[in-house]
Amino acid sequence: MEDQKKDGRYSRIYKQLGGLVLKSNNTSARMATVIAVLHHKMDTFFWTGFYLLADGQMTVNMYQGPVACQVLEKDKGVCWAAFNKKETVIVKDVHQFPGHIACDSRSKSEIVVPFKNKEGEITGVLDIDSKELASFNEIDAHWLEKIVELIYQ
Repeated sequence: MEDQKKDGRYSRIYKQLGGLVLKSNNTSARMATVIAVLHHKMDTFFWTGFYLLADGQMTVNMYQGPVACQVLEKDKGVCWAAFNKKETVIVKDVHQFPGHIACDSRSKSEIVVPFKNKEGEITGVLDIDSKELASFNEIDAHWLEKIVELIYQ
């Protein structure tokens, strides 16, 4: 998807989500809505979901797509890299990422955005996989970072 088209689509999604998530104060409802809208509105999103930290483990939460890894091995893979670096990580080819955790061999590229609670603490990540190489760039990072902020707005 060309960048201008992608930016426009994200802009419309952000506006739509801004109205939808405000209908509930329930964090789970907001997360589920974000995942559903993103997964069905972005053509290249193959797996879309949240991994949340619980008792020191990165555990799958709400998601759409094929069955996910339930618990991610600590400090391994893209999700833990984003969590530990406290910043969004874009991987153009997951097979080139050291320690990549392959929950589904069809995944080719990935973006992971740290997820913060109201206190500003990182409590997990938004993880999105694509079946295409190099699906994600700075436009995705910009908008996805804004979108996860809506959950605790």
